Amino acid sequence: MTDRSRLDPEATVPLDGLLQALPGGFNAIPDINARRATVTGIMATVEVPKNPNVEITEHVAPGPAGEIKVRVYSPKNVAAPRPALVYIHGGGMILGSIDGEHGMAQMMCDQLGMTIASVDYRKAPEDPHPAATNDCFAASKWVFANAKSLGIDENKIGIYGASAGGGLTLSVALKARDEGGPDFKFMVPIYPMIDHRNESHSSKLVTDVGIWDRAGSMEAWSWYLGGQKPDQHSSPAMAVNLKGLPPAYIDVGEMDMFRDEDLDFVKRLGEADVRVEFHLWPGVYHGAEIFAPEATISKAIMATRLAGIKRLVELISR
Repeated sequence: MTDRSRLDPEATVPLDGLLQALPGGFNAIPDINARRATVTGIMATVEVPKNPNVEITEHVAPGPAGEIKVRVYSPKNVAAPRPALVYIHGGGMILGSIDGEHGMAQMMCDQLGMTIASVDYRKAPEDPHPAATNDCFAASKWVFANAKSLGIDENKIGIYGASAGGGLTLSVALKARDEGGPDFKFMVPIYPMIDHRNESHSSKLVTDVGIWDRAGSMEAWSWYLGGQKPDQHSSPAMAVNLKGLPPAYIDVGEMDMFRDEDLDFVKRLGEADVRVEFHLWPGVYHGAEIFAPEATISKAIMATRLAGIKRLVELISR
């Protein structure tokens, strides 16, 4: 069992409430459709007021299996052309939506003064790899191709995602490097889900926190791979060559099961001469800044993350 005494006590309060209402957490619900409905229902209870500083427009990008929904958030008080982020939502490759991360995308647009292009994508088990990577890659190409009309500076586009979105961020960045574009100038994979093997110490340490634990992660990986042999695009930890990737900002919690695979990836980025800023947050579980946004450490995580993204934009603007 997970040593819950190591969790940040303030950030654990809403987590304990969730577990009382939903014993075992989201992944304890066996039926994927019921699991998705539960997550959607919980997220729908969180009211996200409209931000008067942000303009939101809905678009569709051509994809390998049809249209891909892209929601674009533009800061009204920042003149075009603006820096931008292609934003990939999380959910373990099986859950999540752009609606579920609407509040985060809107806040980042306002606080960063950047255009945020939030991408929908197909999910497992219905659509295993490479569906998600290909959708996110196609949507990224659409953002670059339409940068001018979206008020975006095509020379200042990065890619962002948390959890599964972080894994897809790295998958797309590797694909873009190997295929000669699109030319992302920076990347922000947040506590990325990148190793299908689940053999690290932290993956065995975090078994019952309730947000994203070992058993649920292994199930999600099985669905996502769909019986295929993993490679660097499905499981980015398998990438042998990390040279040529854009500068990065990465953070992860001490009590996140992805901690050790992310630590190893950060080390390897450094060895590949990729500029990287990294933060390890003590006592923090997976997604704590989302589930406990008012906790002191959650506020520190978000402030540090936003400042790190701003530093990346400053770096590429020199």
